Amino acid sequence: MRLKFTKMHGLGNDFVMLDAISQRIKLSPEKIRQLADRNLGIGCDQVLVVEAPRNPDADFRYRIYNADGGEVENCGNGARCFARFVRERRLTGKKHLVVETAGGLLRLSHLDGDQVSVDMGVPVLEPTDVPFEADRQAETYPLDVDGEVFTVSAVSMGNPHAVLLVEDVITAPVESLGAKIERHPRFPNRVNVGFLQITSRDEAHLRVFERGVGETRACGTGACAAAVAARLRDLVDDSVTIHLPGGPLTIHWSGPGQPVTMSGPATTVYHGQIVL
Repeated sequence: MRLKFTKMHGLGNDFVMLDAISQRIKLSPEKIRQLADRNLGIGCDQVLVVEAPRNPDADFRYRIYNADGGEVENCGNGARCFARFVRERRLTGKKHLVVETAGGLLRLSHLDGDQVSVDMGVPVLEPTDVPFEADRQAETYPLDVDGEVFTVSAVSMGNPHAVLLVEDVITAPVESLGAKIERHPRFPNRVNVGFLQITSRDEAHLRVFERGVGETRACGTGACAAAVAARLRDLVDDSVTIHLPGGPLTIHWSGPGQPVTMSGPATTVYHGQIVL
């Protein structure tokens, strides 16, 4: 099988983009792992497959696969790359798009330059819907990890996130603690883990251990979840710049029941073909 692809990234969170509208694609988890392998394949954090929509209200559908071959619900950086990809491939001329994902509908808008704004929808805070095992909804929850108790927020942005406040993201145990929380039994579908350092009412720094991937240079849904968690505790204002290792994202959330808006860049690296 010969596939045409585009390599893209959002703040260093990189993707292999596949157009399944103009070419036939059938990918197994093994083939996805092969594409994502940085030594034996193209190399990426996630593979994104663009398809025709099933929902009549959507312009496109796209599916998201982590580097381990597992399908996931949502990806904020991937959504921005998707918006640029379908215009560059001339699959649409629209500046405003409605996109179907496993996590629901997203609304995307092209801004000036390489900037894309994404309406990420209303964050889910009810524990059973994250999903997270808890007796009731709260701003934070105690989480026992190997006998040590950490305070976390549980938020779904179409995919599950645990957010921890830290004094310094540089020294935070992202790899070791992130891997343990990712597979914690209270998160039945596993979880993305954000380590958040707040520096002012409108700025914060974040590192994310992504489910099925490990730490990435940026995580759009993670930045949204972190902003929501901080806003619920009145630690930041409605609009906050989240600085990730790959660069900044602007997140706006005015409170419960309201959608989260994320704005940031999407960059095309190169186009190519690969035989699987």
